[in-house]
Amino acid sequence: MEQALKIHFPGKLIFSKGALDILCEDLIQSAPCKILIVTIDPLLASLNSFTSRLQENGFEVQLDTSIVNEPSFSDFNNLLGSIRGFAPDTVIGIGGGSVLDIAKLVAAQIDNTQSLEEIVGIGNLKQRNKKLICAPATAGTGSEASPNAILVDDSDNQKKGIISPFLVPDAVYVDPLLTISVPPAITAATGLDALTHCLEGYTNKFSQPFIDMYAFEGMRLIGANIVTAVKDGRNEEARTHVAMGSLLGGFCLGPVNTAGVHALSYPLGSLFHLAHGLSNALLLPYVMQYNLSAAPKKYAEVAIALGCSPEETPEKTALKGIEKIREIIRECGIPAKLSDLNIPEDAIPQMAEDAMKVQRLLKNNPREITLSDAIEIYKSAY
Repeated sequence: MEQALKIHFPGKLIFSKGALDILCEDLIQSAPCKILIVTIDPLLASLNSFTSRLQENGFEVQLDTSIVNEPSFSDFNNLLGSIRGFAPDTVIGIGGGSVLDIAKLVAAQIDNTQSLEEIVGIGNLKQRNKKLICAPATAGTGSEASPNAILVDDSDNQKKGIISPFLVPDAVYVDPLLTISVPPAITAATGLDALTHCLEGYTNKFSQPFIDMYAFEGMRLIGANIVTAVKDGRNEEARTHVAMGSLLGGFCLGPVNTAGVHALSYPLGSLFHLAHGLSNALLLPYVMQYNLSAAPKKYAEVAIALGCSPEETPEKTALKGIEKIREIIRECGIPAKLSDLNIPEDAIPQMAEDAMKVQRLLKNNPREITLSDAIEIYKSAY
């Protein structure tokens, strides 16, 4: 089945150690304006000189650190209400995926007549008038390069996606050094989330050769460096390679997007508040095993990207790739089973029903996943 290749990449991309200094210089060269920075408390100390320099050069800066967990509609509406009086011209997100997703939506919604509920889904957001800049502080979600923002809807506790070209930032500044302070558990979960973006983009039913280039290289970079980044967080080379892999994973999200792993991981987040990256990492090998029969050649190529040597058949090579993923997960200290996280087994039918609502991702999976299939995958992961 043919699907048009549509690409909306950020207008400008800077990937460099010290990228925030470059962002500061770039902003100072433009006319002073009002800037909202959405970030997190642990980053405030390292942003001090950045915000001070902007203020010295005539910029009005307001900081918001209200987003601490995976955000909900009400978190977003509260933030939007609190900054309406400030009326920023530019919104900068500096943080993990939740912070970037919120920054993207704030830039779009601050003067939009559409309500949040009206823009949920694919292509419903019709505008963004404020400048949007993203700087990721984790190597994981790829949100800085994607048209996606994910929020939990308080009304039904389901994760909802807002997907629109208007959510792609005008400029992205990736500084791998910002990820140095990220603790091992978060480094592991976010890195494996990024690996899943690349892997699901590559094995996608609607995969595209243009995106496969990014996906393959992203898998190669993350696969070879994630364990080092987790075990030796100050290793700048490993951090840099994982940050680049995460960015490449972000490039996969708009044109192709993710599939079964992400669809099945959403209920773990909404029902049990499991971190998004952790739930993806945990489910990844089980969904790969399920999908293998539908795309043995693609999964064999995944194994090659992860550093495995080819076997006599694609199926055997692909199996080595699944084993390699299990090994990476183990070495990163990620739990291997749902039962390790005290998820009750009797929640599986509800999780499967909730996963079935994420058809925008399930339709991309190389092998169809029905309700009974979803139950079996969860059981295998239990």
